[in-house]
Amino acid sequence: MSEPTPTPQHNPDVLLCLANLSNDEVFTPPAVVNAMLDRLPEAIWSDPTATFLDPCCKSGVFLREAAKRLIRGLEGQIPDLQARLDHIFHRQLFALAITELTGLLARRSVYCSRFANGKYSLTHFETAEGNIRFVETRHCWNAQGRCTLCGATKQTFAQRAEQHAYAPIHGLNPQRLFAMKFDVILGNPPYQLEDGGNNASASPIYHLFVEMAKRLNPRYLTFVIPARWYTGGKGLEEFRQTMLADQRIVTLVDFPDSRDCFPGVDVAGGVCYFLWDRDHPTPLCEVTNIQGTYRKTLRRSLTETTPFVRANEALSIIHKVRALHEANLSEWVSSRKPFGLDTKRQPVQGPGDITLRWRGGIGPFLSALVTANTAWIPKWKVLISCLTADHAGQGDKEGKRRILAIVDLLPPGQVCTETYLIAGVFETEQEARNCITYLKTRFVRFLIAQLATTQHISKVSFRFVPQQDFSVAWTDEALYEKYGLTAEEQAFIAQLVKPMEA
Repeated sequence: MSEPTPTPQHNPDVLLCLANLSNDEVFTPPAVVNAMLDRLPEAIWSDPTATFLDPCCKSGVFLREAAKRLIRGLEGQIPDLQARLDHIFHRQLFALAITELTGLLARRSVYCSRFANGKYSLTHFETAEGNIRFVETRHCWNAQGRCTLCGATKQTFAQRAEQHAYAPIHGLNPQRLFAMKFDVILGNPPYQLEDGGNNASASPIYHLFVEMAKRLNPRYLTFVIPARWYTGGKGLEEFRQTMLADQRIVTLVDFPDSRDCFPGVDVAGGVCYFLWDRDHPTPLCEVTNIQGTYRKTLRRSLTETTPFVRANEALSIIHKVRALHEANLSEWVSSRKPFGLDTKRQPVQGPGDITLRWRGGIGPFLSALVTANTAWIPKWKVLISCLTADHAGQGDKEGKRRILAIVDLLPPGQVCTETYLIAGVFETEQEARNCITYLKTRFVRFLIAQLATTQHISKVSFRFVPQQDFSVAWTDEALYEKYGLTAEEQAFIAQLVKPMEA
């Protein structure tokens, strides 16, 4: 198939304008790619033997930007431009496209032709794919109809032409395919696949690409991935522990708001990119926080706190809190379904002996239907929403968060559904009200925010919040004095957390 003759006019970089298909497959802006490539040693761009693999290629932007650097870096060694292009594209740059369509797009971006053997290709290959290949693979269904490799369900893909059985995480070894050992593996992998759960739930798969890349043992590995693995994510516990303990992760760049990395793209919990250096492990990782115009870099251990704290400036505050060795509030906060009642529960018809608080309001209920924590029914309780007031760590136009959506009193004789959590149970109303005042302080909500990186709040979100004597009321001023926070630390909290009515 011949390609149309290009018209001699200026065209903007299409990869700057390319719309993103979904949060599963986010196209990476060239500026982000170059920021990632800047983390690699400069010498690699003048090394004619260095090889690069994008195992999850979509637009081809990673290879395109790497090619630009190699073209400049190898000029002294290979003066002839065409010979230099042939060497770079044939011997140094390789990719696996995630779909047939993205393979065409990537070749157009890298080779300037959809077909690597076409008339307008910058370099001539014997095949139409060149070194950007799409290899169709299949899911490995077990008896329950679930893929043993990625967790997708057979039912999800029953009516779809595109199976999204991504080759690198379904048994394909890129090194065997290309007969090549790779020095640098880089890219932006697909983030999740539908897993057939309730409400069309999805399971993360980006970690499978990271683990696959590590097994190939390159000199360098750099990926941009969702950041929710820091503290959450379905099935990511082992991955989280391995990543945080891996001293070959030498840089981590964190974006709490994904829109600061991918303009117009909302990824819950933010995103990050990292550089993994096989030959130069270090106990201290260079962690950079970027949010709007704010930028803060600190060399620190990724295991300095458990759970991991993404904000560098929060570390000193957390260390001061922990220095008093107080018990934390996660010991008080309930698990899901504090009274064993799911979100479908509603008030009963007719009279009841207790009251139910549910997402539609309050109404009569029967204590006989309560299946958990029945001893709490006659006590004063502090109720909070299980969802944050913000969208997964994103602030308002000023970058400030509220964090807690609802903090309220649940009197004796009242219970609630799993729309809420119970943050404390007390004998007296005054203790409960003092706890509410405490939870509404900026100080406490700041500590919760360090672990509430997704839309949901859980027991774990309160692990940095110390328990207090609730026979007295607490204010931010009293808490700042108790924990010795500096004026700068207080200002940092005020910068990030909205005030909340007492």
